[in-house]
Amino acid sequence: MGSSVCVIGSSNTDMVIKADKLPAPGETVIGGTFLMNPGGKGANQAVAAARLATPLPGSGQQEATVITFVANVGNDVFGRQARQQFEREGIRGDFITTDADEPSGVALIGVDGGGENCIMVASGANARLNQSQVANALASIAEPSNTVVLLQLESPMPTVTYAIRACHEKGMRVVLNPAPAQVIDPAVLACLYAITPNETEAELLTGIRVTDETTARQAARSLHDAGVPNVVITLGSRGAYVSTDSGAETKLVTAPPVTAVDTTAAGDCFNGALAVALAEGQRLFEAVAFACKAASISVTRMGAQASLPHRHEVEALPLLSN
Repeated sequence: MGSSVCVIGSSNTDMVIKADKLPAPGETVIGGTFLMNPGGKGANQAVAAARLATPLPGSGQQEATVITFVANVGNDVFGRQARQQFEREGIRGDFITTDADEPSGVALIGVDGGGENCIMVASGANARLNQSQVANALASIAEPSNTVVLLQLESPMPTVTYAIRACHEKGMRVVLNPAPAQVIDPAVLACLYAITPNETEAELLTGIRVTDETTARQAARSLHDAGVPNVVITLGSRGAYVSTDSGAETKLVTAPPVTAVDTTAAGDCFNGALAVALAEGQRLFEAVAFACKAASISVTRMGAQASLPHRHEVEALPLLSN
């Protein structure tokens, strides 16, 4: 039986300016480099998963994981380019809908000399992704028990909530990347297999400011108390804090040391990699280590989808001692 990852989320076109510094409110910064790239958290995660889905010879994994993307794009040049990109990446696009009324989503991204970024998003067609589209996609999945469903919060919250509940009822493992950060119904959290907030998102969800391993453990405990069995708090260059089975096992999984030039899609790369590794049957700690390696490669490159690594690049990195 083959494994699959179903990513439900957003597709944007990223318009990026890289400059020495990010502007303060009311300030104009002159002297930057402009790039235009495909992006959107859902699309980034789907592309990351697709590039990592084909196992290397001798790995023991017999088949490539099937990657399906559920999304809305506009009837415009950005939407057509996005569809072409998904096809090139080998992503199943049967459930990518072209909206007749709304434009494709766009994101304006500033990146400073240290690789930090700020982002503004115009959702466009992404804001019209609905429950019927999700239901049709989920009905097409032949092996629910071998499927990992990956969601973010750039889609309408009623659609996200419906998807989480429906997947849980069908026996699919649901990984929620709660970004951009917003409050989530605890009843929905209890339907997840895992949640993957960064420090900021973990603080919004729990009220606990995450600054180190101790506070990460406290935030994870709060999320366990809300019903989430597995918590993965991403900590940037430090790696990720993992707490499983309501805190029975905890560990800081470290990331390879690299020099970051652009962190724009690092979290998306992490989540796409995590979903593929889980779908292949890796244990959560092993899957997180794989995801940390993939994300560490992505931050050494400019752009969102342009920065996402392929399987052979991740496998070439040495194992870390965690």
